[in-house]
Amino acid sequence: MSAWISSHLLTFLVFAPLFWGLIVIAFPERLAPLARLLALLGSTGVFFIALIHLLRASPEYGALFDERIPWFTIVGLPVDYHLAADGLNLWLVLLTTFLTPLTLFGTWNSITKRAGTAAALFLLLEAGMLGALLAQDLLLFYLFWEAMLLPMYFLIGVWGGEDRKYAANKFILYTLAGSLLWLVALLYVASKAGSFAPPLMAQAVQTLPDKVQKTLFLAFALAFAVKIPLFPLHTWLPDAHTEAPTAGSVILAGVLLKLGTYGFIRFAIPMFPSAFIHYAQALAILSVIAIIYGALVAMVQWDIKKLVAYSSVSHMGFVMLGISSMTVIGTQGAMLQMLNHGISTGALFLLVGMLYDRAHTRMIADFGGVASKMPIFTTFFLIVTLSSIGLPLTNGFVGEFLILNGTYIAGFAWGRMIAILATLGIVLGAVYLLWMVKRVFWGPVNTDEDSGTAHLHEDLNAREIAVLVPIVVMIFWMGLHPQTFLASSQAPVEQLLKEAKAPAPRMSVMQVQGVKP
Repeated sequence: MSAWISSHLLTFLVFAPLFWGLIVIAFPERLAPLARLLALLGSTGVFFIALIHLLRASPEYGALFDERIPWFTIVGLPVDYHLAADGLNLWLVLLTTFLTPLTLFGTWNSITKRAGTAAALFLLLEAGMLGALLAQDLLLFYLFWEAMLLPMYFLIGVWGGEDRKYAANKFILYTLAGSLLWLVALLYVASKAGSFAPPLMAQAVQTLPDKVQKTLFLAFALAFAVKIPLFPLHTWLPDAHTEAPTAGSVILAGVLLKLGTYGFIRFAIPMFPSAFIHYAQALAILSVIAIIYGALVAMVQWDIKKLVAYSSVSHMGFVMLGISSMTVIGTQGAMLQMLNHGISTGALFLLVGMLYDRAHTRMIADFGGVASKMPIFTTFFLIVTLSSIGLPLTNGFVGEFLILNGTYIAGFAWGRMIAILATLGIVLGAVYLLWMVKRVFWGPVNTDEDSGTAHLHEDLNAREIAVLVPIVVMIFWMGLHPQTFLASSQAPVEQLLKEAKAPAPRMSVMQVQGVKP
């Protein structure tokens, strides 16, 4: 079995959660605790197997996992079962396998109705996310991309809040609308290339007229922008986050949104380099709008979970801005910030869920003086909040610094102005998050007997602390030694931008003065 896993690691990572989830979902309701336990053990096993094998063959040292066999033919076009792990997806795959068991364990008591079925859906969702991250054939990527929607749709629609059906339908309609236009463009390019292999499709695109290339790029960009989500296609996200169960929000913020920015890096830029350069300014402007708009709307929220949801819009705007800069520094910052957002915002949703499980409310006005009742919880919440703000020594600082630096030295005329405007998002992020923390944890105690604070009778238990400690370790590890997470993507990012003929970045002050960085 060990030798089989070593030879077919990527297939194992994708399909082990799928088959395990299908087994778990067959358990009757009376065996829900056992089903949930099996789901947790299965996802934990997948994480450790991924960790051991992927890090042992880190792309930093040139060793890659690659599995490719012919699969089937559709209208004369060959489709390959092609999975690969490299520097562009290594840490996103590990993030997915890391967050899944932590989420299941962290929300152990949050779902009481059909808990086994919900846990099984999480395994199916994990399989879809891993398949999309590892797929190298574009039709295979599309199939996994669409497969991710169903488990999340049911998690929101069945286990969500009062408006869960509206949020679930909005989520599925937005993502499907963008994906269908993308499918048309994908099939058109594949027909020209005679294959769904991205390198061959990229060659075929270069033979097409400039206007056709730009139109096809917009179809790809629309699907990816909806998933990020980029302003003004973001409106499904706050509803989905607010209505989803805690575990759904963690995975949605932690991994699912990253598939949009990953799609730009993996497929859109290599296939449509000139079109991406043409639209880079528009994407950067939309990113800055998302950064500032998301922060401003977060400032006026009464619901803590909705505040965190709008912070996702703002933070993902930073990721897209780094990609739009088309600099190695900015793109590397975007790669790191994808991981940062998954860790920090995922943790915020976990913490808000733990608070809601005790208080049965998420309204900021229902709290006050939480720090005196839950000091351990307050400590974890403050650490995660500071990382989300981008405090130096935490993960958020490094990612945002690299993105702003890369944007400022970008070879586009608009780079410096956009970078300056984007810094406003950091200031506003500190405002809305610290203001919320002040009111909830150190504000006047709400003396109403039905208030949220009145329902807080116990601090975090051992299970919840065990879930949060690894996250805090990651926050400081990524902040103190980001090179651990940047080394594997350095060479692929440089090659990507070189092949895309990205504009040469402006010289930094150190280069002008002849100082070696």
